Amino acid sequence: MKFTFGEYSTSVFLSREIPLIEKIAADLGSGSFKPVIVADENTRVIAEKIRGGNSLPLCVLKSGEENKNWAAVHEILSAAFTAGLGRDGIFIAAGGGVIGDLCGFAASIYMRGCRFILVSTTLLGMVDASVGGKTGFDLFGVKNLAGSFYPAENVYLPLESLASLPAVEWKSGMAELIKTAVLDGDDFIDELSAIPADFFNADKFNPSILLEGDVLRKCIERAVLYKGGIVSEDLRESGRRMLLNLGHTFGHGLEAAAGLGKLTHGEAVAWGMVRSCELGTALGVTPRARALKIRELIASFGYNYACPHPLAASAQAVLKAMESDKKKKKGRMTFIVPDEKSARPVVLESESEIRTLERILEGGFEL
Repeated sequence: MKFTFGEYSTSVFLSREIPLIEKIAADLGSGSFKPVIVADENTRVIAEKIRGGNSLPLCVLKSGEENKNWAAVHEILSAAFTAGLGRDGIFIAAGGGVIGDLCGFAASIYMRGCRFILVSTTLLGMVDASVGGKTGFDLFGVKNLAGSFYPAENVYLPLESLASLPAVEWKSGMAELIKTAVLDGDDFIDELSAIPADFFNADKFNPSILLEGDVLRKCIERAVLYKGGIVSEDLRESGRRMLLNLGHTFGHGLEAAAGLGKLTHGEAVAWGMVRSCELGTALGVTPRARALKIRELIASFGYNYACPHPLAASAQAVLKAMESDKKKKKGRMTFIVPDEKSARPVVLESESEIRTLERILEGGFEL
């Protein structure tokens, strides 16, 4: 798969195996190859496999959303500087969305921009953060407040890396697959329904069920093609790319209110999608039957969509966090809500619409 995002070009390689450094170098073609590999405590073993027996510089960060901060960016920049990387240097991220965002941002500002390669190792990273070029880190308690648009030159999606993921990380990624299915059409929702509903049950969790078949591979490919197509039209989120934020304004508000890192991004997005269905139904945009179908799919995979959420201090705490969301335009909150076949943006302007939003966050709206 190959995409053009403005002045950037991204090639995506979906494979079974983790790419070795020799393949990464060969795919880049001729020229100097001076890389630094960035991983976290969980993906260090994958980074070691990538570099093989080579003594290439390796920067290992603390894992988790709570460590997605300026200190981590500084650590990556320090590793690149210590390794003597120049403007022809190459940053290779080996990890999920957090590592990809941090490393991509560091690559975008180091000597005003160096080459960036991503080896995505989580389902969430593969279907959501691998293409599109959003990079950055959390600041002032707001998720991804600081960042840049800087697509990776080459992206690798090795299914092998998913084998060791715990159920909670699979579940986080599945939420983004559901989001893309809602945007892409009900036939995609039906494809996801082929995945066993009890897949995430602790006593039945077995990644090989999906890794040895074709369902997961096809779903990942479809999600990447869908997102890549949208971003090709709208890199900087001035139009259609906004649709990819389905569930995210609510979800980011919940993440911030609960404390960044207290629940996974996917769990928050799943919760946010149900709230988006409720808002869309209340505003007359989302057909009730479609809202119920989406909620049923989310419930079938065991996501907690209760409102108020047990980890949120209060509905007002979520609302306050949402009001700080970077997607706010001209002082008004913008939400993406499902419509008949995909989704559309809605801007809350009237007092009655704001009151409806508050009622939803308080748990006072029933589909």
